[in-house]
Amino acid sequence: MLNSIVGLLDAGVTITPSSYESIQTVTVGSGGQSTISFTSIPSTYKHLQIRALVRESRSTYGISEFDMKLNSDSGSNYSHHGLWGDGGSVSASGNASAGSIRVGNGTSGTNTGTAYGATIIDLLDYADTSKYKTARILSGVDVNGTVGGIGGRLGLFSGSWQSTSAINRIDFTPSSPATDFNQYSSFALYGIKG
Repeated sequence: MLNSIVGLLDAGVTITPSSYESIQTVTVGSGGQSTISFTSIPSTYKHLQIRALVRESRSTYGISEFDMKLNSDSGSNYSHHGLWGDGGSVSASGNASAGSIRVGNGTSGTNTGTAYGATIIDLLDYADTSKYKTARILSGVDVNGTVGGIGGRLGLFSGSWQSTSAINRIDFTPSSPATDFNQYSSFALYGIKG
């Protein structure tokens, strides 16, 4: 099984540490923030990677989720799939016609302390105008005990944007309505050289 997971994460892309260039980092200030946006993304890289540390203001359930939209497209032009476990059970989900890509997990306002969820998103061939865009995601959260019946979650996710347009904007929003990203949540965008 480990070889299968490594094969999925590798997907034929060889990357060295010097292949990454920081494009922009957004850290949420006091009062929270409802949307995280990266705009005017240059088309000079092979792939993009986003690294996120997330805590949300959601007042119910110990783990929260967040979504990604590309180029301000709010239509049902996305698909996403997920496989995750919480140490006691395994779950899966999918949506072939969604309004965004479900990309990761964060902690919510029901958690005490300073726990944050961690997510890594790879947007492959983001500037290629001959194919739909693909995202692969690794996300995990540990709430340092049991909150809402769950102590943590680790998941593998994937998504597609059914557009051949080059990605020049990325927006992240919490999945739950009337929820913000809490202070110190951080999103870092990197370009990966080809």
